[in-house]
Amino acid sequence: MTKPERIVASEGGRKKSLILITMGLVSSLIMLDSNIVAVALPSIARSLGASFAEIEWVVSAYILAFAALLLAAGSYADKHGRKLAMLIGIGIFTLASALCGLATSALMLNLSRALQGVGASLLLTASLAVINHTFVGTERAKAYAFWGACLGVAITCGPIIGGVITTLFGWRWAFLLNLPICTVLFIVACKVVEESADHEAKRLDYAGIFSFSVGLFFLIWALIDGNNAGWTSEVIVVRLTIACAVLVAFYFIEARQVRPMVDFALFRQRTFLGSAFAMVGYAGGAQVLIFFLPLLLQNAYDFTPAMAGLAMLPFALPMFLTPRLGASLGSRYSGRTLLTVGLVVTTVGNLALSVFASTHVTYPVFACGMLVAGIGAGLLNSETAKVMQGAVPAQRAGMASGISATTRFVGLLLGVAVTGAVLSMGVVRRFLSSGAIQGLAPDLVARAAKRVASGDLHGVIETLDRSIQLRIHSAASTAFAGGFGDASLVAAIVASVSAVLTFMLVQAVDTAPVARGAAVEAMPVME
Repeated sequence: MTKPERIVASEGGRKKSLILITMGLVSSLIMLDSNIVAVALPSIARSLGASFAEIEWVVSAYILAFAALLLAAGSYADKHGRKLAMLIGIGIFTLASALCGLATSALMLNLSRALQGVGASLLLTASLAVINHTFVGTERAKAYAFWGACLGVAITCGPIIGGVITTLFGWRWAFLLNLPICTVLFIVACKVVEESADHEAKRLDYAGIFSFSVGLFFLIWALIDGNNAGWTSEVIVVRLTIACAVLVAFYFIEARQVRPMVDFALFRQRTFLGSAFAMVGYAGGAQVLIFFLPLLLQNAYDFTPAMAGLAMLPFALPMFLTPRLGASLGSRYSGRTLLTVGLVVTTVGNLALSVFASTHVTYPVFACGMLVAGIGAGLLNSETAKVMQGAVPAQRAGMASGISATTRFVGLLLGVAVTGAVLSMGVVRRFLSSGAIQGLAPDLVARAAKRVASGDLHGVIETLDRSIQLRIHSAASTAFAGGFGDASLVAAIVASVSAVLTFMLVQAVDTAPVARGAAVEAMPVME
């Protein structure tokens, strides 16, 4: 290779590195925000007087808007340009973060969170599409490993940053922190990302967007309110009926499209279908713990938000380190093997968490279960995206990232709703049957039971005698630990079923290991 050729190659590698780093940071912003909020949930509940259902919506409103618009965002990025979609997403995300930080009620906060999810949908699909467009062949496997590691950093730092900010400055700054970060990312993206698009893309599928969004909204609305309203109540049955009817309509709408927003023919491919189950298992069996572990650590172990953030490290740190191990294992084992192993490890970790929480063991013992669950989640983090993206034509990178991210976050959304309902029912049932509160006034017990799941006991017990406070606190702590044990068991079941389906459907030949030397040689140097 001549000197000019080496210079061009070096410059090309440097540019790819900058693009990859930028896309990793953009995607990490989404996860960072989720983790910061997870640690702040008890403080938000106390500050705004929010119920457990309202606290669930702080998470679900964001993920619902996010998941419902991912497919549309992917189609928009394909048609109008991935860079443009990303810049618009950053702008919306910045505005919504400011509104979240200024919220004066649970309703205002949840509406702002939904707007934040709109921006996040554009950010994630555009960043994945840029990676898919920039890197090909063996480079792509390394690129997704780096992308997964970036998410791992966000997962690791999020709880700590969120805990410190909430303790020292208040939960509002967990949202306002996004403003300077978004400003920097906007400037960098303008400079380093080149525009790309799918020239064959047609107009946006408005009917598909509307039907999918409405159907998903009614489904999640039913799951979140089902526990309080009653699962057989008329309002819940009506919501579920509407959800099923509209989602069925979405299928037929897409089946008639020449270039559908979701190409359902892909699900006839065994490897693609298996990777979709693996993605659901990762989201509903592993990633869902990010939102409930901080609640457990603060309610059952009496940690402050800052301490809860640090206490999340045994779960979060492996999610940063394991993707690097996964990239190395990818040179020796197929994607089928890595996905199955990751789901099995996740199942074991969740079962350990269920037993440890139900028996209310000390934190060091509980942390061992977090460590195992974190290793499984870290292995799945980048591998799920890599396998699914690899089964879709490169020219439809936007659709590929949209399907990949939608599958992940719909699974997460359903996981939050279902495990949240299980946790709430378990907490209330155990609290009401606790011997520690027997003999107390029924109205006091009823008021306390409504607040205990959201971690907002302060307003109920602060005016009571010290002895009564201790009795209610003891019952609440034990009840929350038991409720989390129930939720972890559900997560273990989701992961184990997904492991079986993944092993049966994903083909080893379609996910054959990448030669390590070739991958390393092809990957640009991070300078």
